[in-house]
Amino acid sequence: MTMIRPVAALLASVLAGVACAVEVRYSMWDTTQLPAYRQCAADFEKANPGITIRIVQTGWADYWTVLATSFVSGTAPDVITDHLMKYPEFAKNNQIVDLMPYIRGDNIDTSVYAPGLYELWGRDGRQYGLPKHWDTVAMAVNMDHARKAGVTLAELQDMNWNPRDGGSFETIVRRLTLDAKGNNALSPQFDKRHVVMYGYQNPGHGGMMGQTDWSHFAVSNGFRFQDRPWDPNFHYDDPKLVQTLVYLASLPGKGLSAPYEHAKPLGSKAMFIAGKVAIVPEGSWMVTNFRDHARFAHAWVPLPVGPIGTRASMFNGIADSISSGSRVKEEAWKWVKYLGSTACQEVVASHGVVFPAIKGMTERTLEAHRAKGVDSSAFFTMARAKTFLAPIADNGGEVDHVISTALEAIWIGSGDPASLMRHANARANEIVKR
Repeated sequence: MTMIRPVAALLASVLAGVACAVEVRYSMWDTTQLPAYRQCAADFEKANPGITIRIVQTGWADYWTVLATSFVSGTAPDVITDHLMKYPEFAKNNQIVDLMPYIRGDNIDTSVYAPGLYELWGRDGRQYGLPKHWDTVAMAVNMDHARKAGVTLAELQDMNWNPRDGGSFETIVRRLTLDAKGNNALSPQFDKRHVVMYGYQNPGHGGMMGQTDWSHFAVSNGFRFQDRPWDPNFHYDDPKLVQTLVYLASLPGKGLSAPYEHAKPLGSKAMFIAGKVAIVPEGSWMVTNFRDHARFAHAWVPLPVGPIGTRASMFNGIADSISSGSRVKEEAWKWVKYLGSTACQEVVASHGVVFPAIKGMTERTLEAHRAKGVDSSAFFTMARAKTFLAPIADNGGEVDHVISTALEAIWIGSGDPASLMRHANARANEIVKR
């Protein structure tokens, strides 16, 4: 009996410890980043034995619907992977926590993040997220097809474009576009009604951000979204943007891209992986996806130089926010702080999926990509080119709907582009100022 009592006491102590453990629920949408963040969670739990992390992954298409429902029902995760287009509304509705008291209380050095990323998540002295990675946009090219067409990597890396004739970009796209008889789009015999390989495909309408769809073309043509973050005046009626949209919308009519209504249900990513399109613009978060699914040689190349004389890319980032309804805010903050720390972001860099937000880690991600046979330096090239921030304002969801509706009309050739964007911009500005 004397030996049983200590064992019983030990068991009771262990059970008590388990009962006192705090669970932090963390939501994210990207499956390719799961392994990295599972490792971060395991490392965090070792350093914080009283806290467990439960990661819940939901695909992008359902993520925001599920999250909105959970906010209403009071079942929201403690920590969410947040987006610039969504967080202003969450903040306005008091659904996410101001992190500034925690940041000041723990003396967090926010200067470690790449310029602009931290500031995007703050307003009027409040802070709603800590950055965890940055991204830019480049172009993926089917190199097996490019070589057959006689298009070199050097040519692809040195493209330029303009809204009048498309520049060398359109010439290359024409060389890469093939009809059923093997004629490319430079040939007088080219049949645009029977295309088997499109030279280029826009991802979609792009919404108010146009991140991978049109923003890089438009900004390299002289367009700007706002004069500064949170400015209540958008410039979606800018003739430079209209020029850009008209040019991109003209590509299907030339047989160089699939019509919007045909490409929309398939998606440019699936079309590229299936070998139906030679060039697509995509974000750096797609490097691993394309590496794992494309069964042909492909390369990432910088975006074309535009009329203003430089390349341009949105410089964007994702951050983590704490739900206002969380009952474990202190533990949730510890997890958010860790997600934004060097320790976790080094793990993310080593997995080679995204570029961590902390300065100086880009080369580690490039090395991780190179070790897996991928040269992702085009994204770093874009980070050193002209970069611009995503548009951000109140009532972003409504603004996005208004701009998306106008863009879809342009893509399908319904209405005058200048008029559509003028009316959409006026309406967007009204919504922001409400």
